[in-house]
Amino acid sequence: MVLDLQLACKNLDGLPSRKLFKSWMRGMFSTYKKKIELTIRIVDAKEMRYLNWYYLGKNYPTNVLSFPFVPPSGIKSSLLGDIVLCRQVIEYESKKRNVPSTSAHWAHMMIHGSLHLLGYNHLLDEEAILMKQTEISILQQYGYQTCCYT
Repeated sequence: MVLDLQLACKNLDGLPSRKLFKSWMRGMFSTYKKKIELTIRIVDAKEMRYLNWYYLGKNYPTNVLSFPFVPPSGIKSSLLGDIVLCRQVIEYESKKRNVPSTSAHWAHMMIHGSLHLLGYNHLLDEEAILMKQTEISILQQYGYQTCCYT
């Protein structure tokens, strides 16, 4: 597994380590038999607001955006896609929801973004329920309490 971790935010204090992101990635994609490449980019609210506006037409920063990579026809690639995480939104949500560990919310957002790369969605109620159940199951495997996500 290859992780391209891009730290594009001004304040790097308190961010999960590369090692922690890599362990979440290993756990998330452990059943894959093929090589996986993933880009995780941590940004500030200004960049996330722009990305959310440009790609989704929403003029506010969000916690996570996922960009699946679809290679051109006839080209094989191990790149799954990009996950963009917003530092300020994730930290704000952690405090607002009284998440016992900030790293638990970082893990949740990384898992959420990864599931989007794998084709999960939450546009319909049935999809949202399945995605939430999958997130909770994975968070529990990491030993994180899921009281704040149900």
